[in-house]
Amino acid sequence: MTTPNGRFMTQKKICLSMSDFQVPARLLLTLLLFLFYASPSHSSKPRAPQKEWWRTISGMEEDDGGGGGGSRPLKVTFSEAAINWTDAIPIGNGRLGAMIWGGVSSELLQLNEDTLWTGMPGDYTNSSAPAALAKVRKLVDNRNYSQATEEAVNLSGEPSAVYQLLGDIKLEFDDSHAAYSNESYFRELDLDTATAKVKYSVGDVEFSREHFASYPDQVIVSRISASKPASLSFTVSLDSKLPHNLQVSGQNQVIMEGSCPSRRIPPNAKSPPSSMANSSIDPKGIKFSAVLDVQITGEKGVVHVLEGPKLRIEGSDSAILLLTASSSFDGPFTKPENSKKNPTSDSLNTMKSVKKLSYANLYARHLNDYQNLFHRVSLQLSKSSKAAVKDRKLASSQSNIPQTIPTSARISSFQTDEDPSFVELLFQYGRYILISSSRAGTQVSNLQGIWNKNLEPAWDGAPHLNINLQMNYWPTLACNLHECQEPLFDYISSLSVTGSKTAKVNYEANGWVAHQVSDIWAKSSPDRGLAVWALWPMGGAWLCTHLWEHYTYTMDKDFLKNKAYPLLEGCTSFLLDWLIEGPNGLLETNPSTSPEHMFIAPDQKPASVSYSTTMDISIIKEVFSSIVSAAEVLGTSNDAIIKRVTEVQSKLPPTKIASDGSIMEWAEDFQDPEIHHRHVSHLFGLFPGHTITPDKTPDLCKAADYTLIKRGEEGPGWSTTWKAALWARLKNSEHAYRMIKHLIVLVDPFHESNYEGGLYSNLFTTHPPFQIDANFGFSTAVAEMLVQSTMKDLYLLPALPRDKWPNGCVKGLKARGGITVNICWKEGDLHEVGLWSENQKSQVRLHHRETMVLAELSPGIVYSYNNQLKCVKTYSL
Repeated sequence: MTTPNGRFMTQKKICLSMSDFQVPARLLLTLLLFLFYASPSHSSKPRAPQKEWWRTISGMEEDDGGGGGGSRPLKVTFSEAAINWTDAIPIGNGRLGAMIWGGVSSELLQLNEDTLWTGMPGDYTNSSAPAALAKVRKLVDNRNYSQATEEAVNLSGEPSAVYQLLGDIKLEFDDSHAAYSNESYFRELDLDTATAKVKYSVGDVEFSREHFASYPDQVIVSRISASKPASLSFTVSLDSKLPHNLQVSGQNQVIMEGSCPSRRIPPNAKSPPSSMANSSIDPKGIKFSAVLDVQITGEKGVVHVLEGPKLRIEGSDSAILLLTASSSFDGPFTKPENSKKNPTSDSLNTMKSVKKLSYANLYARHLNDYQNLFHRVSLQLSKSSKAAVKDRKLASSQSNIPQTIPTSARISSFQTDEDPSFVELLFQYGRYILISSSRAGTQVSNLQGIWNKNLEPAWDGAPHLNINLQMNYWPTLACNLHECQEPLFDYISSLSVTGSKTAKVNYEANGWVAHQVSDIWAKSSPDRGLAVWALWPMGGAWLCTHLWEHYTYTMDKDFLKNKAYPLLEGCTSFLLDWLIEGPNGLLETNPSTSPEHMFIAPDQKPASVSYSTTMDISIIKEVFSSIVSAAEVLGTSNDAIIKRVTEVQSKLPPTKIASDGSIMEWAEDFQDPEIHHRHVSHLFGLFPGHTITPDKTPDLCKAADYTLIKRGEEGPGWSTTWKAALWARLKNSEHAYRMIKHLIVLVDPFHESNYEGGLYSNLFTTHPPFQIDANFGFSTAVAEMLVQSTMKDLYLLPALPRDKWPNGCVKGLKARGGITVNICWKEGDLHEVGLWSENQKSQVRLHHRETMVLAELSPGIVYSYNNQLKCVKTYSL
């Protein structure tokens, strides 16, 4: 076999499977029984984390710091209390979140609960839309794009609901704490344990705090302690910017009950309130309740009830604060006033269960749950082997010593030192906040994950469906967190219900549709305002590509049959009806926009509405390919809808190359007034799509390369990380790394408008202001640089920046086909590879540079390969 450049590519079959051998039945049965009873599920010992299931033969991890041995602790560190919200430490369990400020004299925990939103279920239909649609289509057919853009405003809808906040826990300490030792102060987020810690000394007393959010027990836990008996005294209270009431229960519990507004503050209101705490409870809004419980230790410790109400703790050795909270939200189709849920009763019942467990048990259950997810993947990067040995051994020996260099300083120095260990930290931080903001049974991770301090967060904190929500879930599969995707699928299911009404009334179409902005009520109609952002009926279709991707990584056929396929079928029905035949015999979408981007029409007027934008067609091709592939797996290829799709696929317009050599963004080569626009929508087919690939469409890849050069490097954080992933798909390690580096700039929150993209001191990414999507995009881009896959091919280190990360190991990344991938490399060259498939037999072509080999993987067997991709060792999981 030869490569496009004419070089010889080696191809060989390696690591024979069990079926290649004839084994006597009795011996085979004995072997199977041995493996069964020796398996982890039948062992009394706890199963090791996935990242430890594969060890290099050479012991590279221990030798040069490139693998899973001693590494710099994964901690976000601070040398002072938070000054701004983006200095605070985020913790969360998917539903409950808190931002830990770490103040000494006064501490603040800002709280969130992911179902607290304004509004109620809405009518997401517009009976006048069909007439407006007909006018817009006629104008487009007549090439009057600027007038079509103006007319398309009549297709717009109402604004989304707004994500709210829960409240604050406030701690006030004695005046003596103001005299704390600055040198003793230390604050950190330990990603390995999902624990926020604060330490400082006042005289000869050391005070420490630990905070974590438990998913198994649905509680936020804080432990505050002093090194000297009877030295801990403070006042604690609950508060909220939302309308609420407070009451004390017994001597150690505060209950807060409140409500969200049933109507949002109008967008762009001149003087929006910063607080609604003194307003009346809204009977039609979502109700909420929070219960704060205080437990103390020490013979001299007492708890007093103060006015406010507040609790005063005096003379204790330590205190444990427990916070439970819930709301009356009962799904997107139930009005809050009709909800049968009692948030106060629910919060108290949860608290009752929590209080049966000791702090040690709560923490152990939290660690077991969190680390089961987080410990699946490890990443170690280093510049030189010798330096790595020294640095990592030193870091390992000092892992219990507070690091003196705050993370903000590491961000500031990155443009100079390009510290690979910081890339490790930011990669794992993305995985940490994904676990913390999206778990089974929660809402989707929104524009800010779950963390929000304002009644009016930027862009309403709402899920945006033209890149942002999708990017939030990009890392779930490759980064081995597929369970964290469950809220997304629940959300798509809700959108399919509301979206079927929108499709039928607004567009007289079958199936279901969703647009650019949504909310907790599964808003499926267009957003308010101009067509350039509001008129984009491809949001649901893009989300549906995640359904097939989930199957390709997990090989979960039940999920494909029962969850994914019905949703894909409904989405496909809409797309088939939305497509109309154009004058050239090809099918087209009309009207069509490229998200948030204008063009100059032939009459030299600005416009956004035309037909068949590249992104529209790319998404449709991806959905159609997905449902056809799904039908092949499920044996439903003879279904009428599949036959209709296969007939339509050949009539979709091809991706075009513009006169300047770039990918054409619109169906015609319109003039682009903003060539450095933040969106790169016309490259969807390259990433996250699969219609543009180096192997099958080299000409389009060359055009995509130029498109990225033309677009430039500037842009908000999510744009930067999307470009990094796009460059990685092109296997361009230099440019992928440039975008990785481009993100790592420290943003001054007092002057954030001066920045495009960047990081705050707590590692939150910025647009500005804060948007969480780029955190997830960063982890995804790094994973793409190290591993890429199709159902048949696995590419090892396809975009490794060999001069920046010459040595390293990554363990636990996932590839399509349900394969777990582990790779170590030395001096920029592949060193060892470990692969396994837990549940199914897999056959895949392994690629590294010019070498390609065929690998057959039997389930439950680990296969190790050397730098020539020769299988050198196998063993059972």
